[in-house]
Amino acid sequence: MANPKAKEKPNKEPFPGAYFLGLVITLALLVGVVAVGAGLPPAVSGFLVTLLLGVTVNPKYAIGFLCAGVFSAVLGFAGKEPQVAWGGVGLILSSLIVWRWIKS
Repeated sequence: MANPKAKEKPNKEPFPGAYFLGLVITLALLVGVVAVGAGLPPAVSGFLVTLLLGVTVNPKYAIGFLCAGVFSAVLGFAGKEPQVAWGGVGLILSSLIVWRWIKS
């Protein structure tokens, strides 16, 4: 017998299968980013991948990602690693975009 005092948990999904659909979309984007990044020169792929993925960051973490971008760019240019260096520049730009325009 079911307990009449027990309440059913509400479903947190906006619609049935929403989390599964989100997983499929995320994996498709990840495969797309890897495919595009693998076909470009290192500096261009580092910049584009971090710029595009960096704009998906939660605005409350944008300052941390900005610091990581500066650190990455400095070490990348100092060590003559173009993918790391330009990836840091892309992360700096995306963090500034998120912090300035997407911040709520």
